[in-house]
Amino acid sequence: MAQHNELGKKGEQLAIDLLIKKGYTILDKNWRYLKAEIDIIAQKGEILAVVEVKTRSSDYFGNPQDFVNPKKIKLLVTAIDEYVQSKNLDVEVRFDIIAIIKNKHKTTIEHLENAFYHF
Repeated sequence: MAQHNELGKKGEQLAIDLLIKKGYTILDKNWRYLKAEIDIIAQKGEILAVVEVKTRSSDYFGNPQDFVNPKKIKLLVTAIDEYVQSKNLDVEVRFDIIAIIKNKHKTTIEHLENAFYHF
């Protein structure tokens, strides 16, 4: 497996662990619809959190969250609309980013709630 894929998988597990610790229930991971893939779908109360996980080994080229572009956001919105309708859910949808920088020296994790409003 390519090293960046391994880093991504580790990052997703760190994100899941963080969400569980914060009281979220993980409903799905790596959920696909058309060309979109949602890393994590989690729920806490009436909030359905659509979580994009960005893991990098350094912030040399920018913060991990800076790599979620408008095209990706549009795909995520389309996918979660399908998810909510197919599951007949009555929830408030929120888009989060969990930004992780993990290297051999340290790991930093930042959970950005309502992240798409920052773009």
